[in-house]
Amino acid sequence: MKFNKTNKNGIELLAPVGDFRALSAAVKAGADAVYFGLKEFNMRDNARNFKLSDLKEIRKICNSGEYEKGKKVKMYLTLNTIIYDEELKRIEKIIKSIKGKIDAVICWDLAIVELCKKAGIPVHISTQASVSNSEAAKFYKKLGAERIILARELNLKQINKISKIINIEVFGHGALCVSISGRCFTSQFLHCKSANRGACKQPCRKSYKVIDENGNKLRVENNKIFSAKDLCTLPFLEKLKKVGIKSLKIEGRNREPEYVYSVVSVYRKALDKKLSRKEVEEGIKELEKVYNREFSSGFFLGLPTPEDFTKDDSGSQKETKKFIATIKHYWNKIGVARAFVNTNKLKVGDEIIVSGNTTFFKTKIKDMEINHKKVIQASKGQEVGIKLELCREGDEVYIVVRKK
Repeated sequence: MKFNKTNKNGIELLAPVGDFRALSAAVKAGADAVYFGLKEFNMRDNARNFKLSDLKEIRKICNSGEYEKGKKVKMYLTLNTIIYDEELKRIEKIIKSIKGKIDAVICWDLAIVELCKKAGIPVHISTQASVSNSEAAKFYKKLGAERIILARELNLKQINKISKIINIEVFGHGALCVSISGRCFTSQFLHCKSANRGACKQPCRKSYKVIDENGNKLRVENNKIFSAKDLCTLPFLEKLKKVGIKSLKIEGRNREPEYVYSVVSVYRKALDKKLSRKEVEEGIKELEKVYNREFSSGFFLGLPTPEDFTKDDSGSQKETKKFIATIKHYWNKIGVARAFVNTNKLKVGDEIIVSGNTTFFKTKIKDMEINHKKVIQASKGQEVGIKLELCREGDEVYIVVRKK
């Protein structure tokens, strides 16, 4: 479904991008805005991230109209870690160099807020600031903040009250930290990798045994005692639309492009119109195909319970992907790609993902040719012609595999 310009809700759909492939997926799926980090000073330090020199290319992709002709996707840069004195000159240099190249900076360190104000760059206050009441919202508004990404501990009624003060953004889908708004020190204590500097090792996702100092063991039903399920607001999105939010944010800058594409596509449709119960169920099934730790409503509908902690070790996704081939050439006039099969084999009927820096799509192989003769499969080491939408030399081909 294409973006509806007459959407009465006017709620921005904000997508996570950790690299160019995810960026292409987000734009093609219909995101209104994307957020991303540089190689430093962002809360996903272990994502692939971008360089300052990439901003021009990011803007080009965001303005490409891949989803709808003429649509320009906004760009938000995350500078949302804590900052030390010796880093201030570097931060100031970055902020001066991004003016006019991005649409806003997501931050919470007051030094960055002040530097952005001096440079005339709009500021969105990160969820790291844990804004959870009206007075805090008024404070940041006086500082010049254009928007606040609220703390995740709030319910719908509380969000509605704060939304009357300043533009509000909330997380609508994706991973939840057990410390909710992310100010956790477990990774720092165990691995000397600070979550507040974007380097979290996620020790909370492991299984634990609870033993007291005397060696007595506490029996727990679920030993994933720190691992929260993923947030999913799709089942109650109509309620969320009515509380005054301006932006719905998807978590996942470490996620693969197929995750970004699927999640953005589902929420794009749900923001553009009211879904029927059947459409919501179909949307949930789509969300379950990509990486997840099962789903929770977070704090939106009330306090979480023990049922909001996952029991899964490696995710509950229904599908995964397997690298198969590389695109060697594309004939634009006839819409045919020549692919080299690197491993295993490709077959007619396979569902595939084609992914590259400026490419992302899913499709089924309907026919293939080798030396101008139709074939039903191509094996490792062979080159095969496949009718595909626009792709480029170097793009990678993956088979979609359904987990048993």
